[in-house]
This record gives sequence, C-alpha cells and structure tokens, in this order.
Amino acid sequence: MFKEESIQPICYKVNHPITSAQFIELLAKTTLGARRPIDQIDTIDAMLKHANLLITAWHGERLVGVSRSVTDFAYCCYLSDLAVDETVQASGIGKTLVRMTKEALAPDCSIILLSAPQAVDYYPKIGFTQHNSAWLVKDINDLI
Repeated sequence: MFKEESIQPICYKVNHPITSAQFIELLAKTTLGARRPIDQIDTIDAMLKHANLLITAWHGERLVGVSRSVTDFAYCCYLSDLAVDETVQASGIGKTLVRMTKEALAPDCSIILLSAPQAVDYYPKIGFTQHNSAWLVKDINDLI
C-alpha cells in the first residue's frame, strides 16, 4: 500500500490510450502476468488495438489498473482483463474499474468474464454471479 503521506487520488480514464509497454509493466505486477503473452509484443499490441472499451486507473503518472473489454455496448461485454497492481489491491480500484465498465454499457448489457484462479473469490464479493457453462476452444484442430 502507499505510505500515508504519498497518497494521491486515483485518476480514472475512459478509452485513454496506453502503450504496450505500460500494459506489460502492469500485467507483470499482477497474477495475470503469468497468463498473458507479455513476451509477445505483437499480440499485446493487437489486444490493445482491438479492445473497444478501456478503463484505466492512474496514480500520478503510474498506471495502476486496467479494465480491458470487447463489447457491443448493448447486449454483452467480455471483460477480458481486469488487472490491478498488487501494491494497491484491496483499495477499491478493481471494483471502481468494473463499475465504470458497467456504466459505459446499456443498462441491460451483461458483463462476462473468465476468472483467474486466484480471483474466483473476488468476483462474488463485488456482485458477480457464477455461470456454470462457459466453453472455450483455442486450437482450430480441436473443432470437429
């Protein structure tokens, strides 16, 4: 956590561009870093380029949180990355990023996400309900 005398308010920005280097640096400070291709700059560039809703949290000039989503803004929003620097976790930044994501959507639009194993207990605490039938395929050769 920040020392009391160094606390600055967290500034949130909607669709403010960030660099791949900033995103990678933040991911590396979270458990998501181990599950994201932070060594593949082209993939990270594409992840940022094609996300159409990006909410960021800043402590001064330092990026401390990201909510990166792909959405139609009306029916569903896939929140693909929710990352908060571990030094400031449990301070409400993640919850605010999710709230701001929801506020950018139509009232009936659902937020959908796949939880990191370390975060499965977090999402129910902030209002998510678990869905029991998520499916994914990564390799085209797995398709019949």
